[in-house]
Amino acid sequence: MADGADIIDFSSNINPLGPPAGLKEVLIKSYDELISYPDIKYRELRENISAYLGCHSDEVMTGNGALEIINNVSLLFKRVVVFTPCFIEYIKRPEILGREVVRLRLDNDFKIDLGELNKALKEGDLLILGNPNNPTAKRIPEDMLYKIQSITKERNAFLLLDEAFYEFCPFDYDSIKLFHNAQNVCIIRAATKFFALPGIRLGYAYAKGDFVKRYNEIESPWSVNSFANAAARNIFKDVRYIENTREYIKKEREFLLTELSGIDYLKVFDSQVNFILIKLLKYDEDILFDKFLKNGILIRKASSFEGLDKSYIRIAVKDHDSNKRIVNCFKECV
Repeated sequence: MADGADIIDFSSNINPLGPPAGLKEVLIKSYDELISYPDIKYRELRENISAYLGCHSDEVMTGNGALEIINNVSLLFKRVVVFTPCFIEYIKRPEILGREVVRLRLDNDFKIDLGELNKALKEGDLLILGNPNNPTAKRIPEDMLYKIQSITKERNAFLLLDEAFYEFCPFDYDSIKLFHNAQNVCIIRAATKFFALPGIRLGYAYAKGDFVKRYNEIESPWSVNSFANAAARNIFKDVRYIENTREYIKKEREFLLTELSGIDYLKVFDSQVNFILIKLLKYDEDILFDKFLKNGILIRKASSFEGLDKSYIRIAVKDHDSNKRIVNCFKECV
């Protein structure tokens, strides 16, 4: 088995290019800000986020990572509807808060069944969807998203879109622009994955002003730290970093999809993001996990996602040398 230092972690879907250049210096310069509480209203932070998202600062909510925003929004509703498989915290956080969670199944192609949604969704519900969804790596098509939002509006329900992986996707549409007049939509994004800053814990979201006011009434004060505020001065303005990352991930994603689709014992699902879901037609996740770990590669067992069994794994898109290495491991396992 490879030493821990030599293991390539394909279970973690963080930008392989690392954080934006120059951010370290920005954070060092902001060190003295740690002796004071952050602005409790996060005015500078919300201005930087709103400029990046293309909205008004009073339409921005902040949180200690996207997860805190999911938690706080769930607190505002009595019943939550999700489609599985999905990020487990869509289920876990509401249940911890004592909310009822209704689980619906994605269809065989991991698409949302509008008929099932129509039957299940009730007035006052919160519908949480990943866009793109984790672990299926699928983004909701624009026309489908319109239909989903229309159904939630008809039911007097609320739609929460988790778009933590948004920047990795093709920019064929921007849901913030699509729903700029919608009163029943909240869209979450984060610095965690794309900007490679899981330790900063910076989540942010867009919603119309009335909902933002409701959110502000129940959020914890000072939940976002000063380093996160300082990072926001830098990362959202780094256009070159954003464009380079998108181009790099697109190229490497296509490489992996092409190479892996030619391996007989794999069913590789199309991806629009920086990770890929794979169904194993031979072996199971435990066998492949052990085989890969001996070769210094860590993969994600996908049975931890409700709705998937041990025949599924998930891998991240990494740097080219690492991607070639995992392709060779898959081929050697034939």
